[in-house]
Amino acid sequence: MPRSLPPHVYFLVSAVFHYLGPAFAVLLFARLDALGVAWLRIASAAVVFAVWRRPWRYWDRLDRRVLIAWAAVLAVMNSVFYLALERLPLGTVAAIEFLPVIVLAAVAVRTPRNLAALAAAVVGVYLLTDVHLVADPLGIAFAAANAVLFAVYIMLSHRMSRGVSGIDGLALSMLLAAVIAVPIGIADALPAFTDPVALAAGIGVGICSSVIPYVTDQLAMARLPRATYALMVSLLPATVIGVVVLTQIPAPKEIVGVALVIAGVALHREAVSGACGANHRALRGHAAGEGAP
Repeated sequence: MPRSLPPHVYFLVSAVFHYLGPAFAVLLFARLDALGVAWLRIASAAVVFAVWRRPWRYWDRLDRRVLIAWAAVLAVMNSVFYLALERLPLGTVAAIEFLPVIVLAAVAVRTPRNLAALAAAVVGVYLLTDVHLVADPLGIAFAAANAVLFAVYIMLSHRMSRGVSGIDGLALSMLLAAVIAVPIGIADALPAFTDPVALAAGIGVGICSSVIPYVTDQLAMARLPRATYALMVSLLPATVIGVVVLTQIPAPKEIVGVALVIAGVALHREAVSGACGANHRALRGHAAGEGAP
């Protein structure tokens, strides 16, 4: 994708593919266990990045501590994400994942509207997850771990996007993540090597879940503040894709929860937009004052 496109275009592509890939990955659970699907996703993405970027050339030019931390987050985050998907609907997992992200945005922009947005999101997530809290506490635990790691992923990704090359840093981290994830998922992934359909599907999931969205994340983050990107992460793509691909139709209570979370996102956007407008007007006024006799 050309770098001249607005960052919001990259975000839109990332948002769709972040959940389109996992939606199809759920369909693979009939052939492979969750950790096997997760490892195939990471390993196939690592192979694509290795061929495309040859990222080892930048090892001496990148912050190794950030690279290793990022790799560990990618390996564990993807693993617990699929463990959660094995037990909970995609929309519910995405809702839990979203809560630390809106908190991340709220910390950066402190206004009464942000507090209202956070409250709406909390109630929305509660409505989406309450039915599962007793039924599958382990699934909730995996989803919560994934949520925290996703917020860390955003912070590390944003930091790397401002470096020598965010995409090359991503590629190198993905290679390291594939190695870190070997003891976690290789045993469960072995059946795919004798099942061409499962192997091809796993590779497809890796491209849709880790190559396309993570690259567009880097292209968007390079031109957006971290808080702005965090508050743009929306539940809507996950909800729509979960319904269309997995036929996971939400109950009325869950629809209200989704609406509240989306309302929280909208409220945050308005708050940030208003703040940016105020800052812009202040700068114009200051410039006019300097130019006055």
